[in-house]
Amino acid sequence: MGRLNKDAQSVEELNEENVEAVESTCCQEECEATETAETISETESLKQQIEELKDQLLRNAAELENFKRRMNEERAREVKYRSQSIVTNIIPAIDNFERALSSTVEDENTKTFLTGFKMIHAQLVDALKQEGVEVIEAEGVAFDPTVHQAVMQEAVEGVESGMVLQELQKGYKLKDRVIRPSMVKVSE
Repeated sequence: MGRLNKDAQSVEELNEENVEAVESTCCQEECEATETAETISETESLKQQIEELKDQLLRNAAELENFKRRMNEERAREVKYRSQSIVTNIIPAIDNFERALSSTVEDENTKTFLTGFKMIHAQLVDALKQEGVEVIEAEGVAFDPTVHQAVMQEAVEGVESGMVLQELQKGYKLKDRVIRPSMVKVSE
């Protein structure tokens, strides 16, 4: 019986070792499964972060391109209208020259001065034309509120309503921008 007890004890020890081995294997498999699940979860999270960063990168690139385009357009506008401030300052001088030239004089000395004024006026007008300044056409055309400023109205028989009857002050455009609208009298 002693031997039987020993054998039973050995079998019991073997069973305990087997149970421990199985438990250890199960624990290892569980740990590996948990690690695999964590790795998969971490991988998915990283993939999502990568997609978000790619999207942000594309948006930033698009914003940069839009910024460059706006800056180029602004520079082109600045170049196109670079002379606007000087043109605005010269136009009143042109008006004064035209008033002086429209006066009638009979004195020979004054006529000589007027001839000089005409030459200076012509040079100024030519310089403005070279910069892209144009006189806005007014008399005899239909009233256009984008280029004309109506300051008076008059009913005239035989003239259609909304026509410019008289130009009171010349208007000017720099390329396609109105610098000063024409002041006009319009038919009712």
